[in-house]
Amino acid sequence: MTGLRQRTAAWITRQAGPPAIPRPATTGTESGPRRASDDTDVLLSDPRPDTERAWSADPYSLALHSGRGPLFLRRTDGWLLPLDVERWCADADAADLEVLRRCEGAVLDVGCGPGRLVAALCRQGRRVLGIDVSEAAVARTLRLGAPALHRSVFEPLPAEGRWGTALLIDGNIGIGGDPAALLDRTGRLLAPGGLLIAETVPDLDLDERVQVHVADARGAHGTAFPWARLGTPALLRYAERAGWHAVAQWTAGGRSFAALRSHGSRNASHTGRSPATQPV
Repeated sequence: MTGLRQRTAAWITRQAGPPAIPRPATTGTESGPRRASDDTDVLLSDPRPDTERAWSADPYSLALHSGRGPLFLRRTDGWLLPLDVERWCADADAADLEVLRRCEGAVLDVGCGPGRLVAALCRQGRRVLGIDVSEAAVARTLRLGAPALHRSVFEPLPAEGRWGTALLIDGNIGIGGDPAALLDRTGRLLAPGGLLIAETVPDLDLDERVQVHVADARGAHGTAFPWARLGTPALLRYAERAGWHAVAQWTAGGRSFAALRSHGSRNASHTGRSPATQPV
């Protein structure tokens, strides 16, 4: 794992130099305070308050370790959305590969999960980085030999304003529970005219913003956090208001996708902040 972390750190240095993030606090041990000495360890161990660690808490971490569910997003009214853990932990399927075929330039996979898309792009020789707030997800991605950071999309990231493509797959358009804020932040990560590929809810003009938590079949659950679910029509409405241009819509394997082109120049030095308390 150390070797993979070192390669990830080297990749970041080649892209944009180390991002300016605070180092974690020192930890007391029998031999006195200890401070992380490896930049990669700092990047992959960014501590967050408990309320900001819903995706890092069990049962999500346990599901990623085992590679299987059942796992759900549970709304406060008890409604359950099944999460496709087995597909996330498998190799990229035909629908995924169609997404990757459309990617341009260096790719940032936002909410990369256990890393199947990052690993697939690496096998294709593409430049790619995954980010996720789940330590278990990042660790699994690294074990696949793919670069990933334990980081929220709303925190400082390498190569801001220079990514060719950003991915919001597996429902990650819901990150933060505020699609407009997420689109704004993603646009600032992309190079001018960069591409965003997002997965939407199939066949529904859905625009839902709710509080959810990750739950398993036994009823164990993590911390509640804001989430959004969008059908393609709703996503396109948000995108049009923000100045994005829709360039493609398609379905594959029972899943629905849209590709958006960012507009004009962006202020790459700006760092977006989530309007909610839960970074993803």
